[in-house]
Amino acid sequence: MAGTLVKICGISTPETLAAAISAGVSHVGFVHFAKSPRHLALADAAALRRQVPEHVKAVLLLVNPAPDLLAEAVRTVAPDVVQFHGAETPDTLARFRAETGVEAWRALAVKDAAALAEVAQFRGAADRVLLDAPATALPGGNGTAFDWSLLAGWQAPLAWGLAGGLTLANIAEAIRLTGAPLVDTSSGVERGPGIKDVDKIAAFCKAARL
Repeated sequence: MAGTLVKICGISTPETLAAAISAGVSHVGFVHFAKSPRHLALADAAALRRQVPEHVKAVLLLVNPAPDLLAEAVRTVAPDVVQFHGAETPDTLARFRAETGVEAWRALAVKDAAALAEVAQFRGAADRVLLDAPATALPGGNGTAFDWSLLAGWQAPLAWGLAGGLTLANIAEAIRLTGAPLVDTSSGVERGPGIKDVDKIAAFCKAARL
C-alpha cells in the first residue's frame, strides 16, 4: 500500500533511533513499562526524544498509567503521541487529549470479530487505534499475530494501525491483506528481546513500502 506509515516501537539506543529515522519511519516508539525488556526510564526516553526530527513523531507507550505518572511522563518526555496499551477507557483518552493537546492512541487486542466491534467506542476519544494480538506475557511486543482475515471487509470507524507479529517475512503480505494505513513492529526487528537490529529495521521499512 503506497504511503504506508511505519512505526518502530521499543527504540532504546541512539544507534537504533538513527537507523529508524534513516529508514524513513513516520513514528518511533519509546516504552515506559517496567516489565518490558524495552523499558526506558523517563529521563532516558526524554534524551532520545530530543534526537527525533520534527518530521518523525515520537510515541510514548504507557500501560494503565496513574494520573501522576501520566502527567510526569508528558512533562518529561514531551511526546507527540501517548500510546495507551492497557485497559484505559475512552473517557480517559478523551480527557487526556482535551487537557494536553497530545495525540492519544489505544492498543486493542483482536481475538475475534467481536473485538473489532469495540473499536467504535474510541471514535472521538482516540486519534488512532492499534489492532494488536491478544496479550500473553506482556501487553504487546510478544511477536505474535492475530488472524488478519478478520479485517476482510471491515470498515474502520477511525484511524488505525496494524501491530502484532509483523516481520520482514510477512509485512508485505500483511499490508496487502489488510490495507493497513500504519504498521507497527517491535520484536520483529530485534535480534534478541529488547535488542533492535539496524539492518532488520532498514529491511522492514523497505519491505513495508514495496
